[in-house]
Amino acid sequence: MGKFEAANGGTIFLDEIGLMSQMTQSKLLRVLQEREFERVGGNELVKVDVRVISATNVDLEEAVKKGAFREDLYYRISVFPIVLPALRERKEDIPLLAAHFLEKYTKQENKEIDGIAPDALELLISYSWPGNVRELENAIERAILMASTNDISPKDLPNSIRAIGEKRIIEKDSTLSSWIEKLEEEALKQALLECEGNISQTAKKLGIGRATIYRKAKKYGLPMIK
Repeated sequence: MGKFEAANGGTIFLDEIGLMSQMTQSKLLRVLQEREFERVGGNELVKVDVRVISATNVDLEEAVKKGAFREDLYYRISVFPIVLPALRERKEDIPLLAAHFLEKYTKQENKEIDGIAPDALELLISYSWPGNVRELENAIERAILMASTNDISPKDLPNSIRAIGEKRIIEKDSTLSSWIEKLEEEALKQALLECEGNISQTAKKLGIGRATIYRKAKKYGLPMIK
């Protein structure tokens, strides 16, 4: 039994419909128009009554103009189109989606994280999200794995998102010495995190002495162990 037959009397969801081959488009059009098909290898018509919901990231109108998508199929499936704007165009959804993914992945990873720090949330809202919701989900999952406190902080976010905050630091205080100091602090934070606060391992990783690690970690108030 195929998917359309299994969905008889109900709903079938066709994802990434814009990537269908011309042959598959022709077969789908027949099912939608005639509400019937033959099973693979069969010779009897099977009647179906299904509601069809489809989704795509492709601009189907443009695909029709280029001949990549059948015009008759396009008008058949676009009875009631719903256009979902890119995530960067609906910033108000970001906190809600981030909270949803936070709840999902804290349970999955069995970690106790209370929420997202305000400065981290500000970075999430400011980011352009070229990968849309999937990229946001990935960023939150990564942040949960990286987090060492009860809140997601900017240091737990991917480099592409943290770069927004680093750019603001440059704009706010553009002196070379202050910028180098910020980079040094961030590098030391990341190294200590990866080495679980171990001074010897961190020193080896960064190629500097233990005394330097101890002095700078104390300067920036970073947690460490012997």
